[in-house]
Amino acid sequence: MRVKAQPKARRPGIDGTAPGLDGPRLRLAVTAAAADGRANRAVCATLAEALGLAASAVTLLQGATSREKLLRVAGDPASLAPKLKDMA
Repeated sequence: MRVKAQPKARRPGIDGTAPGLDGPRLRLAVTAAAADGRANRAVCATLAEALGLAASAVTLLQGATSREKLLRVAGDPASLAPKLKDMA
């Protein structure tokens, strides 16, 4: 899943979608700073919590130093799809 992260946000959470070159991305705001991977861990934890999954179910695949990230979400696609659609 492609997301756009906003580190050091005032309010954490999911804020709809953001445009991207290859399609829309889910916009995730986190209060953690982008230092030592803290924001990356917070992005994964925020998405996992929103989907009702364990934090270990969401992992970073690409974009460790970028705001645009590719995350892997482990779980049943049939049960995750409606939740993701509601977030967008």
